Amino acid sequence: MRIVVLVSGTGSNLQAVIDAVKDGRLDLEIAAVGADRPGTYGIERSAAAGIPTFVVDFKAYPDRAAWNAALTGAVAAFAPDLVVSSGFMRIVSADFIEAFGGKYLNTHPALLPAFPGAHGVRDALAYGVKVTGCTVHWADAGVDTGPIIAQEAVAVGDGETEESLHERIKVVERRLLVSTLASLAPAQKPEYPAHPTNSQHGPF
Repeated sequence: MRIVVLVSGTGSNLQAVIDAVKDGRLDLEIAAVGADRPGTYGIERSAAAGIPTFVVDFKAYPDRAAWNAALTGAVAAFAPDLVVSSGFMRIVSADFIEAFGGKYLNTHPALLPAFPGAHGVRDALAYGVKVTGCTVHWADAGVDTGPIIAQEAVAVGDGETEESLHERIKVVERRLLVSTLASLAPAQKPEYPAHPTNSQHGPF
């Protein structure tokens, strides 16, 4: 399975995937890593690991439609089976998602559908919940919407700050992303075609 990972920041989730591929826990290829702005540490991580990178700078395009078209073309050039949003802070168009068969994976630091958006951890604390967590889901053109694949809860401690809670969620989020990708990666293809009645090999 070939994946393209999209980042906007440091790429800590991306690093977890790179490490899992390197040590054999994930049987997939990171075909490329892309960013929506120059100078991200996620791109630096990828280059250091020998992974091809690209930048489609949001500010370089006259409108969102033009940027979406450019992003679609840049990702499609690597022919991915799956696109992964790893802290990618841009909403992509429905055309982008359709271009990759709807296989656009996102992580979010809350138990969706609760607390969507850019401040899921802050919003959960402000609401006073005792349990939050993280979600891996199929993204659509909405804000943290789309079918949920996996979730894991994280208890909110007494005196918790947004920073301390977010760091603990990130630990779980990285593990959940890696395990989800492992579950989505197809089994090794047989040398000879399977019998038609035995031909179900998962989503890819």
